[in-house]
Amino acid sequence: MTLPTPALRAARVSTAVGFGLQGMFLAALLTQLPQFKDRYGFDDSTIVIAVVLVSLVAALGSVLAEYVATRTSSKTTLRAGLFVIAGAGTGIAFAPSPAAFFTGFAVYGIGLGMVDAATNMQAVAIQHRYGRSILSSFHGAWSVGAIVGALYVSACSALEVSLPVSIFGAAVAVAAGTLLMGPRLLEAGPEAEATTSAAPLAIPMRPFLALGAAMALFFAIDFSVGNWSALYLKELLLASASTAALAVAAYQAAGLVSRLTGDFWVRRHGEVAVVRVGAAIAALGLVVVIAAQSPTVAIIGFLIVGLGAPVIAPLCFSAAGRLAPPDQTDAVIARLNLFNYAGTLVGGAIVGAVAAVSDLRIGFVLPLLFAVALFLLAPAFRPNRVVAGADSADLSRVVD
Repeated sequence: MTLPTPALRAARVSTAVGFGLQGMFLAALLTQLPQFKDRYGFDDSTIVIAVVLVSLVAALGSVLAEYVATRTSSKTTLRAGLFVIAGAGTGIAFAPSPAAFFTGFAVYGIGLGMVDAATNMQAVAIQHRYGRSILSSFHGAWSVGAIVGALYVSACSALEVSLPVSIFGAAVAVAAGTLLMGPRLLEAGPEAEATTSAAPLAIPMRPFLALGAAMALFFAIDFSVGNWSALYLKELLLASASTAALAVAAYQAAGLVSRLTGDFWVRRHGEVAVVRVGAAIAALGLVVVIAAQSPTVAIIGFLIVGLGAPVIAPLCFSAAGRLAPPDQTDAVIARLNLFNYAGTLVGGAIVGAVAAVSDLRIGFVLPLLFAVALFLLAPAFRPNRVVAGADSADLSRVVD
């Protein structure tokens, strides 16, 4: 294993900052859904529509990221996506009407999809150059950003900072961070050169779909917590807005521990064992959440979920990076990222729809079932590789 160069270390730090900016702004938006609801007079169904809109448009953003990255670089794609987020955030902050609010959220969705895909493209490429597992640490940086975003919202609420000013402040932070870290991102190397080839991806379909299913299940859990935990505490357990925001902070704080130690646990026990234990811990936490009768107990439950579930996403991208031929890694990562939005649609829309006809306590039963399904999918994370000259049956089906 060769030692990383200063430029590679700088790219690692810059990519971690990109993950952090993404997590910070997403948390700043999601933890203020109750305030948006009050500001525009939305009901729960309208909030569900907003979440579905972002998830659908983010999938288009991920497709756009593949197009841009394979013709320029993931570096260009990531910088562009972050600037789109900053611009959309400014529009959301000062939206004068519900129509303007939804327009801003749609534009944000494009940026969200681009950044989700491009940060992981950068992370997988950097991990390959390091020659060892470091991908979980990047997702740990995302968790740091989400914690900062949730605490930022809690502080703004406690200090009675207006909703527009708090969202605009977060958007300015994204723009400033992008300007500082953007030039130091990883440049496209020999294994990630731009191509306009329309050839299908040469990866086996069955392992890819298994990883995609795991990705969707994790993000369904993750988005259920990020999207509905604050409303759960505020509306069912009668917590204040500042206390309700702490549910996401607790989840992300525990997720940070999970992700910062994830590479160590994978090296020690293997990916299958880590996924199984993570899914089991997440299921236990969700049982606590569903049974909670006070905000404190619910926050503890969300913290337990965070100790288990968040390590799964980086393992999905890492495994997909092993499946991909070197010249198609960016495209494979972008397409795997689409399953992210299938999961967020479930976590945002279906959980919300169940809550609309019953309540969020019943709604959180669905993420519990998803955690059980993740436990059963753990064998998909065995570190199999696609090798040159693989049996034609293994590649008989490819991602078109």
